[in-house]
Amino acid sequence: MLDRSGLGVLLLVRGDRNFERTVTDGDLRRLLLEGAALDQTLAAVPERRSIVLPENRTRREALALMRQHTIDHLPVVDPDGRVLDLVERREIDDQILLSTPHMGEAERDYVEEAFLTNWIAPLGPNVDAFETELANMVGAKHAVALSSGTAAIHLSLVLLGVAPGDTVFCSSLTFVASVNPILYQGAEPVLIDSEPESWNMSPVALERAFEVSRQKGRLPKAVIVVSLYGQSADMDPIVAICNRYDVAIVEDAAESLGARYRGKASGNFGRTGIYSFNGNKIITTSGGGMLVTEDEQLAERARFLATQARDPAPHYQHSTVGYNYRMSNILAGVGRGQLKVLNQRVEARRAVYDRYRQAFAGVEWLELMPEPEWSYSTHWISACVLAPDTKVTAAAIIERLSGELIEARPVWKLMHMQPLFAKCSYFTHGNESVSERLFNLGICLPSGSNLSIDQIDRVAKKVLEAGKHAS
Repeated sequence: MLDRSGLGVLLLVRGDRNFERTVTDGDLRRLLLEGAALDQTLAAVPERRSIVLPENRTRREALALMRQHTIDHLPVVDPDGRVLDLVERREIDDQILLSTPHMGEAERDYVEEAFLTNWIAPLGPNVDAFETELANMVGAKHAVALSSGTAAIHLSLVLLGVAPGDTVFCSSLTFVASVNPILYQGAEPVLIDSEPESWNMSPVALERAFEVSRQKGRLPKAVIVVSLYGQSADMDPIVAICNRYDVAIVEDAAESLGARYRGKASGNFGRTGIYSFNGNKIITTSGGGMLVTEDEQLAERARFLATQARDPAPHYQHSTVGYNYRMSNILAGVGRGQLKVLNQRVEARRAVYDRYRQAFAGVEWLELMPEPEWSYSTHWISACVLAPDTKVTAAAIIERLSGELIEARPVWKLMHMQPLFAKCSYFTHGNESVSERLFNLGICLPSGSNLSIDQIDRVAKKVLEAGKHAS
């Protein structure tokens, strides 16, 4: 039986099917060494209390028991002691993370080339090529490789002349990196609600914010439009509003490289656009970002400021404040390799979303982040939202998934709910805040392009199990 199962363990039960103990190949080996014969029964096995796992316990609890007792198998038993299942360490010690790096085959070649040519410091051939290749891919005229997406937002505000006393409008449903650079410049954030169709900046709320600022005689210096979780905002009405007031847009496409809005690449609708290559993004350089623009002078100014604003002089001379924001030649090599597989990574993440969509079809208490007809989303993160009258909470589902070694998170905590920005003005989409509903009821599910179908199905199954008491 040991040979047939290949598990290295047998479960010994009594006639009533109640569990007695485990029997391993090691137990049989010890019996043989003590003189037992192969034709003897298992009655010769010494009595021993084996560790069992009660039914309905989580993977995390099972793994903790295995580690505590240095074992690789656990019988699962019901309250009457009858065996229901056998769990193995190799099957359950498999954590599913939210969004992990997914490396290809070309990255190493570019990095090795940097080592062989001793281009280790910031700047170099990989940086120049990465800028050109990314600009060509997204249809931008100019690209500037930087140390992070945050640096790209900060430089954008510097280039647009944002200064103390100014206001800058920004999406409230975003990561703090979208808003912090406003504070770097001593300016004041004004936060804008989401609209339900894409979860991104609401043109209705934006129009209201502009009208109030016009009445006060204090128009914003810029508008930072965030494209959330791999999906572009509805840019046509937003661009129209900003053009009417002659206010520049900074498009924060940190999460939406590879996405399109009405056929045009996300990140190309503002005076500047920014991308992030952080470790969890759709492609990564471990840390890095890119600023794109149609304005050649703006791009050259960005390069100048990002390299400590060094004047063209034979000695180190500086006439303005600069920043150490340029990307290294090594990281740019990683980026070049990653860029080659961007389309495949987008397709893989869209496939994850589609698998969830099929699994949740007909489930009334849960809805995936919508994808409007004008959007081609990368689904960098597959997010969902619970129905308002659902009995189960987002926190309870996230906790249940954590017990099954599945990482899930709430959607971004809104900027107007953060202590740092609590005093900032906030404009809602209508009579109620759309983004607050999304924050209270939203869940981000594992979405990596390297997830297997079995892993996606496991996540979906556990979500549905966690919500089985939902209305």
